[in-house]
Amino acid sequence: MRRLLAILLPALLLLTACGGSTAEPEPTSKSAGETAKFDSLKLTDNGDKKAPGVEFTKPLEVAEPTVKVVTEGDGDPVKANQIANISILALNGTDGSTLEDTFASEPEPLELNEELKTGSEVIYNAFVGAKVGSTLALAVPGQAAAAGGEAQPTQLLVIKVLSASDVTPVLEKPEGETVTPPAGLPTVTEKDGVPEISVEGVAAPTALVSQDLIKGNGAAVKESDTLTVNYVGVNLVGGTKFDSSFDRGEPASFPLTGVIKGWTQGLAGKTVGSRVLLVIPKDLAYGDAGQGEAKGDLVFVVDILGAK
Repeated sequence: MRRLLAILLPALLLLTACGGSTAEPEPTSKSAGETAKFDSLKLTDNGDKKAPGVEFTKPLEVAEPTVKVVTEGDGDPVKANQIANISILALNGTDGSTLEDTFASEPEPLELNEELKTGSEVIYNAFVGAKVGSTLALAVPGQAAAAGGEAQPTQLLVIKVLSASDVTPVLEKPEGETVTPPAGLPTVTEKDGVPEISVEGVAAPTALVSQDLIKGNGAAVKESDTLTVNYVGVNLVGGTKFDSSFDRGEPASFPLTGVIKGWTQGLAGKTVGSRVLLVIPKDLAYGDAGQGEAKGDLVFVVDILGAK
């Protein structure tokens, strides 16, 4: 989802004012825009994990976002609020050169939620109702050159819907098997459902410690995921609490690539439902300077409630 939207939204959001109606989507995929421009499009299947061969009359130029199912799959229709797992081939509409190819990688998840519908109703309505196995063509209008920049050509995206799955609801609290940590780590107790951390007698870490306190039963976290978590953070020296989502009364959500290295490295591979104790050396946190009240080596307890 993140890669797809990074390609599309800068262009599409500029055109949102042109978007269609706000009516509920029909149960079949909706085409939109100048779909006759796809009449010359021919795809050749090259097998699993390989992008199709693509032929089209060049240059391809559209003035509005244009989308259409060009080959229909034989699977079930994708439903609103599901996740469509997709592969993407992005091509330069002027010369057909490849800009992005995710077919050899793991599928990209695209969540068909209200956020996507608001951001780009054209994309949302095209995917909702499309059958698994279908290939969609999406043309994104080019952009005139900005000051000092270059003009951007129309982009052609060939998108295959590989599967669809329901969104796993976010947990309210960690769920799984309790794990007894080894000696020498900070001690974690719980009061009224909120973890409390004692750092008394704990030595400075020589490396990142990532210890399950509860081993969750959910999916493994990937570095590219966006997590929903509850957490408490304290300084290893002195044990001063500097941050807590519990104190704010609601979980936090963030991309795992957008946090300190100790979180990225320590939470990747953990499972949803886990409660994780992180002991993070300062070089994987905020360095010598610290950030606010977070200084030096840090200790966190993180409840992983959801990932997508």
